[in-house]
Amino acid sequence: MILVTGGTGLVGAHLLLHLVESETTVRAIYREPKSIEKTKSLFKLYQKEYLFSKIDWVQADIIDVPTLEIAFKNVDFVYHCAGLISYDPNDEDLLRKVNIEGTANIVNFCIDNKIKKLCHVSSIAALGNQQSHETEISEETEWNPETAHSDYAISKYGAEMEIWRGQQEGLDVVIVNPGVIFGAGFWNQGSGLFFSSIKNEFPFYTNGSTGYVGVTDVVKIMIRLMNSTIVSERFTLVAENLTFKKVIFLIAENLNAKKPKIEAKPWMTAIGWRLDLFISTIFRTKRKLSKYSANSLHSSDFISNEKIKNPEVLGLNFEFQSIDSVIKEVCAKHKYD
Repeated sequence: MILVTGGTGLVGAHLLLHLVESETTVRAIYREPKSIEKTKSLFKLYQKEYLFSKIDWVQADIIDVPTLEIAFKNVDFVYHCAGLISYDPNDEDLLRKVNIEGTANIVNFCIDNKIKKLCHVSSIAALGNQQSHETEISEETEWNPETAHSDYAISKYGAEMEIWRGQQEGLDVVIVNPGVIFGAGFWNQGSGLFFSSIKNEFPFYTNGSTGYVGVTDVVKIMIRLMNSTIVSERFTLVAENLTFKKVIFLIAENLNAKKPKIEAKPWMTAIGWRLDLFISTIFRTKRKLSKYSANSLHSSDFISNEKIKNPEVLGLNFEFQSIDSVIKEVCAKHKYD
């Protein structure tokens, strides 16, 4: 039996789709009944709704220990995809509770239930900090606690520390660190907001860059790693490093939407996050742009994917799907959905 946490999120839902297609016995966690509908909609989007009933759904929460006892019964392998993504400074405590404490709970249950292997979905945000003499960021880049990090990055790094604690206690683990993940469905959250915002003719772009990857590549690699003898390793999953302008323009072209015409300069985003802070304070609304997020829109670190592409890792020369192709597929689904 395979257990998937975060089965109602982008990665978890696509992972479930791939697992049940291979006739694997799968259990997935959900917190609220309505959240399952998002995953069901994804199966329907791919015209595979008939496979949805093969999932054994269990109501549980990774920060609610008693509910996890039922979820872990008769489980052999665990994919830990659950986590909170937020760049709102007001969510600092919640990020630490869900991403660090929640992961610690999963690790503890894996150890207690003698789970054969755990795959943890982390993020490139948890990778180290590129130094002046370095040209890229990889799995080996050192994390500098003195450097400014977002609360999200700190929480994902803390989650990884819990995974390595489990490894030291005898648990077989593997970690993946995806870049920005593009995939169909979930248009109103996470990376899906790229597509929804551009469809609604968002007018700004920046020339900062980051690493991107298609969700299908992410889940394929996760499954291959879990089925391999590889343990105690982590792998950066990035297909390409592209500028936000390039990605936004590609999405606009494929959605037949207007391309944004205004380049948001650093001084503009600096005003933007301060204005957003003022509005959220006065009207008690959720932050849309933090100081860290504003700065990251102009950063251009290069994320390396050489480790996962090494033929000796997965037994083949893994080739990522191009982001151009990923965007075309996602936009086609967006129009259909």
